Amino acid sequence: MSDPGRPAGDRLGPPAGRVADQAGRVAAAFRERTGRDPDGVWAAPGRVNLIGEHTDYNDGFVLPAAIDRLVLAAAGRRDDGRLRLWSLQSEPPADLELAEVGPGKVEGWAAYPAGVAWALGQAGVEVGGADLVVDGDVPAGAGLSSSAALECATATALADLCGAGLDRVTLAGLARRAENEVVGVPSGAMDQMVSMLGRAGHALFLDTRSLETEQVPLPLEAAGLCLVVIDTRAGHRLVDGAYADRRAACEAAAATLGVPALRDATPTQVEAAAAALGEEGRRRARHVVTENARVLEAVRLLRAGELERLGPLLAASHASLRDDYEVSSPELDTAVEAAVVAGAVGARMTGAGFGGSALALARVDLVGRVHEQVRAAFAAAGFGPPAVDAVVPSDGARRLA
Repeated sequence: MSDPGRPAGDRLGPPAGRVADQAGRVAAAFRERTGRDPDGVWAAPGRVNLIGEHTDYNDGFVLPAAIDRLVLAAAGRRDDGRLRLWSLQSEPPADLELAEVGPGKVEGWAAYPAGVAWALGQAGVEVGGADLVVDGDVPAGAGLSSSAALECATATALADLCGAGLDRVTLAGLARRAENEVVGVPSGAMDQMVSMLGRAGHALFLDTRSLETEQVPLPLEAAGLCLVVIDTRAGHRLVDGAYADRRAACEAAAATLGVPALRDATPTQVEAAAAALGEEGRRRARHVVTENARVLEAVRLLRAGELERLGPLLAASHASLRDDYEVSSPELDTAVEAAVVAGAVGARMTGAGFGGSALALARVDLVGRVHEQVRAAFAAAGFGPPAVDAVVPSDGARRLA
């Protein structure tokens, strides 16, 4: 694996179609709110995780892909130490003194971009101030990393405005620091890394300990397959504590096993220490250890072009997340079961869980059937209608204009 580390803000060509419309909308909103043109428009994508859930904060392996759903940021420089923030999806706007931004000092949606400005400052970047208007189509609370997309769009924009010259891996780390320390969510490295480093037609194989990466081809179209995201619309809030509880349980299990992180443990070690770990600790550790193995096998299959053999791995991952890690939900289980009944190659919950989205790998000719089966299953269970949509592996953070 290699570390791409290319400078942030590379222009990857002019926006087209839907992205051009989005860029025009956010630029117009910037002019309306500030009375001037933005210095530029930047974007960063959400993501789906093919496999490798709750392994990133255990120094493990993950296999996400950036998707064609974006958060866009129109930004303009200021030199008065103020950070003014608007979102076309969220209220209210925020007008902050950069010197007063820090852990625990900003609430709501504004904590994400403000936290990025703070993290850049902690890294020695003179932000100076900025106006920022954000917009996008990554649904919040759907497990598609809208927060990381917001952080990475902001980080790319502010780094460009300041001429910081930071590479994407560094910016991903600063975006993660914003989420960990200012927002207060103890997330791992995956979401920000794939939002920064995603590549069209590829999944990102990431070693979260070394931050080494490999762009693994994901030739869905050639295989007659597509990725279908099923947003259960049962939103989750990671700051509620369940995510932090799982992380604490993993750290305790690693300490009991005498390893730096669960990435270093084996199934045999986990079972041998069952009494010391306790039933819950054993199941939490077992999920992480077996999930790491599933990621490595999935990468092997993708390298060999054997996408249709991913089904059993996706099924085993979901079962482990449901039974051992206990982060699924009735809506997620229903979505996964219905997709498989409809003929999907495989399906699993994606993201941290406790609500959010499921992911199905399905033949293109069966996407309509998956959609119908999932909607019917939700109606039969008394759930509200889900949002079912195909997504495309896409490029990471970039400047649009």
